[in-house]
Amino acid sequence: MRSLVPVLVALIASVTFCNTAAASVSQDAHEKAIVKHLANKQDAAIRLLEEVVNINSGTMNFDGVRKVGAVFAPHFAALGFKTQWIDGAAFGRAGHLVADRPGRGKHVLLIGHLDTVFEPSSPFQRFERADSNIVRGPGTADMKGGIVVALTALAALQQAGVLDSLHITVVMHGDEEDSGTPLELARKTLIDAAKAADIAIGLENAADDPATAVTGRRSSGHWQVTASGKTAHSSQIFTDAVGAGAVYELARILSTFYTELSGQEYLTFNPGLIVGGAQVDFKAEPLQGSASGKNNILAPQAIASGDLRALTIAQRDQAKERMRQIVARHLPQTSAEIVFDDGYPPMAPTEGNRRLLSMYDSVSRDLGFGAVTAVNPRRAGAADVSFAADHVDMAIDGLGLLGGGAHTAQEFADLRTFPIQSQRLAVLLYRLGAAHDLQGCRKCRAVSGTQPADL
Repeated sequence: MRSLVPVLVALIASVTFCNTAAASVSQDAHEKAIVKHLANKQDAAIRLLEEVVNINSGTMNFDGVRKVGAVFAPHFAALGFKTQWIDGAAFGRAGHLVADRPGRGKHVLLIGHLDTVFEPSSPFQRFERADSNIVRGPGTADMKGGIVVALTALAALQQAGVLDSLHITVVMHGDEEDSGTPLELARKTLIDAAKAADIAIGLENAADDPATAVTGRRSSGHWQVTASGKTAHSSQIFTDAVGAGAVYELARILSTFYTELSGQEYLTFNPGLIVGGAQVDFKAEPLQGSASGKNNILAPQAIASGDLRALTIAQRDQAKERMRQIVARHLPQTSAEIVFDDGYPPMAPTEGNRRLLSMYDSVSRDLGFGAVTAVNPRRAGAADVSFAADHVDMAIDGLGLLGGGAHTAQEFADLRTFPIQSQRLAVLLYRLGAAHDLQGCRKCRAVSGTQPADL
């Protein structure tokens, strides 16, 4: 199993780090208490992970998604969170679980999801131990494991008496793997939460490398080109009266997309399905198509459907405009149109995101887990954190349980990453709260002219 993600071989050395983390951590007593608490909670966390993994929560298994939410909700309630189930009938899905706990400091939004890609018809259903380090099952890493990491980290903050230093909201979608429609309703809860927050942290498993985190993700949208032309006997193709036909027009468009746009860093546009012929049957959802014709019939219609990914909204919008211009040129006696569905927005790698990564990197080094650098956005697919990123000062993702084989029947989590991820998340949250408290003390001192005794 480990060969599926070669970078996890490096985790063998992390066992030593975990044993010495308490000695490496800052002398702050709260941080030491957090690490000590987490050292004794992995077994309980894995039992919780096993429980939720054994509940099928494929996106379209609405009852299963709700059951997973019902398991997690009391664990958040026990930490003082108010939980709420947001019904998904308006966007055709089960809904979302939201947990909120007000505090005196920065407002941090944690983002996860309850669903998996494995519906009840999948043979991949159960939590299994491959060995003492590797566990298999749907959602072990993507990403019920991320929610378990967050719960364990939050419990450590409460045990250390510092959970009140932050206002924390947790949004757990029931449709991350197959978003409901309309998308603006399916993500309204997250966007509203982000608008009220200062910082967003995604609990995905990212690149499954403990030496990386995500500060930038590309968008994930769709486009469809429909080309039309005259139909006639094939012997008349290229004449002034008949022209080039729909298939050549579509081929021209796709070829020009490639020649004029493919050199841009982080911009990709993949045609996933093409159909063309005398008779065309095309369906966008689920994506499929069929065509019939003859070699001696000039095809009157051709359709291509594809995706579009960009690192910033500006890059995405510029690409869309160039694609529209290319489509509008037309071969003789043909026409074409393109339509776009923007889908998931990008998470641009902002300066604020880089500052949050720098904090996370410092936490990791102080805990003895080594440096953390940013994942190349080409390796980071679309995720829900992107809907929040534009509304907060700082955002980061990839802080969940790590493993490999996502979206396949080989999905697994590496339990050696559990202490790494839970300790790093807990201490990062603590430092975010402590920084605010320190800033507040300084503000108070400036106003009152007094010197707090603890400073």
